[in-house]
Amino acid sequence: MTEFKLIGDHIPMIQLLKAAHLVSTGGEAQIVVSEGEVKYNGEVDYRKRLKVKRGDTVEFRGNKILVI
Repeated sequence: MTEFKLIGDHIPMIQLLKAAHLVSTGGEAQIVVSEGEVKYNGEVDYRKRLKVKRGDTVEFRGNKILVI
């Protein structure tokens, strides 16, 4: 599990995927979210602008991120 240190109170899901280097571009992030490849706190979530906060987990292609 990777820890991602959040600056501020939230980060949009697509920005988190880019910041964690799990995707190359914002466009790629939007596609993988809309295709249901991303889990948010254990559930598939299709919201690209989802506000990810401290304590949340995001899973994508075998990578798990804990937002701290």
